[in-house]
Amino acid sequence: MNKNHTDSLAFDREHIWHPYTSMSDPLPSYLVESAHGVNINLATGETLIDGMSSWWSVLHGYNHPVLNQALTAQAQQFSHVMFGGLTHQPAIALAETLINITPKGLDRIFFSDSGSVAVEVAIKMALQYWQSQQRSEKHKLLTVRNGYHGDTFAAMSVCDPVTGMHQIFDNVLMKSVFAPAPRITIDQPWQAHETEQLAQLFEQHHHQLAAFIIEPIVQGTGGMHFYHPEYLKQVRHLCDKYQVLFIADEIATGLGRTGKLFACEWSEISPDIMCLGKTLTGGYLSLAATLCTEHIAKTISDGEASCFMHGPTYMGNPLACAVANASINLLLEQDWQTRVKEIELQLVAELLPLKAHPQVNDARVLGSIGVVETNAAVNVAAIQKRFVELGVWIRPFGKLIYIMPPLIIKPDQLSKLTQAISTVVNEVECFL
Repeated sequence: MNKNHTDSLAFDREHIWHPYTSMSDPLPSYLVESAHGVNINLATGETLIDGMSSWWSVLHGYNHPVLNQALTAQAQQFSHVMFGGLTHQPAIALAETLINITPKGLDRIFFSDSGSVAVEVAIKMALQYWQSQQRSEKHKLLTVRNGYHGDTFAAMSVCDPVTGMHQIFDNVLMKSVFAPAPRITIDQPWQAHETEQLAQLFEQHHHQLAAFIIEPIVQGTGGMHFYHPEYLKQVRHLCDKYQVLFIADEIATGLGRTGKLFACEWSEISPDIMCLGKTLTGGYLSLAATLCTEHIAKTISDGEASCFMHGPTYMGNPLACAVANASINLLLEQDWQTRVKEIELQLVAELLPLKAHPQVNDARVLGSIGVVETNAAVNVAAIQKRFVELGVWIRPFGKLIYIMPPLIIKPDQLSKLTQAISTVVNEVECFL
């Protein structure tokens, strides 16, 4: 690494706060020089196969010519205009597409600039919906343990109070009602007792509940758990029975990752409110959307405030909308279901044998998502260094080593990721 690179990393370590990292003893960061396809190229010369899709967002790989062209073409027209009083074709086209491809009934869209804000918007929608009906007593949220919905304040309030990384803010967060996490996995027989405690909580608290929020089928940061689709069907029934809005957080699961275009499709249900983000722009720009029903939108609009009380400066950013349109079209124009199934079958063949490893508690696969859950927590700095040495980029946390590569990954590249995981589970120094 040349002096300039060394100086850059030294400055970074001293002054830049990275996610979930101490400034006193920060985890090492690796300087990226370029990225193309599934490869991240470091300034030190290493080329790494990306197993993380940059936290679920890079669907078609880096530096994709179609997405580059969409971004460039829009920039030549205008990069941003305020969304208050103005509109533009990229946002209109994106809204039309999302209405057409999402579950039935979600035909009102609020754009924002990150997944966590999309959750904030969803929660505010639910609260203002009931407020508009003079039902201010319905101000609490019900959710399940092991959930994760983001790091802003309302989002933190519905993350698991233990595994959600936000315990130190407990005394200032809105108090939510927590049901047990779903236990029956997607490949196990359904048992009716699974939702007994959930039903009791609905019955006990429904007069105070504005909404129920959950990550459909895949609980992400809370444990990478794949639960049974019947659970969501029961949730939909309980929400209808007790007059509670159903919020589906599809920020991580939307747009094909699980093998369905949206994870709610596993259960053949439609929520009242849905949050989208991450993959929406193919990993190019931050953009999110919160979709709701016409009934919710009109109820809020006819209420005391006469409008929805939220308005991000970069709402509906034209660059982000343009590249989102290109990314979604790129997905839908290909046989993406076959591509996800091919990745799934390879992950099953190459990761599931690790279930028998003494260092491994479980291995599981759904769509293009592969997870190895170890018995001991990983040593993040050590295991990250080892993965770089093995030519891959995988960022584990806790006891979870997981991957969800870009859909363009080739079989030999995917094998390099799975072989790297197989290698590190044998190395004691990679675990605490």
